[in-house]
Amino acid sequence: MPDSKEPKADFSDVEGGSSSTAPSAGQTYTVVPGDSLSKIAKRFYGDAKEWKRIYEANKDAIDNPDLIYPGQTFTIPGA
Repeated sequence: MPDSKEPKADFSDVEGGSSSTAPSAGQTYTVVPGDSLSKIAKRFYGDAKEWKRIYEANKDAIDNPDLIYPGQTFTIPGA
């Protein structure tokens, strides 16, 4: 039986959701209308110039980095 004098953990103020904005390894993203590799990079990395990371990880699915299509699913490399 636990000692009643031990403090109990209070998690009442904990909120659900992720505490990190960094993508995890192997995370995927499905392109929506209006997306570009730069916009996706800005969303995941905070810098549109990081689009090449997404392109390099998905070369087999991207013929032209300027032409991506809604419905395509890309792997987002981790930070």
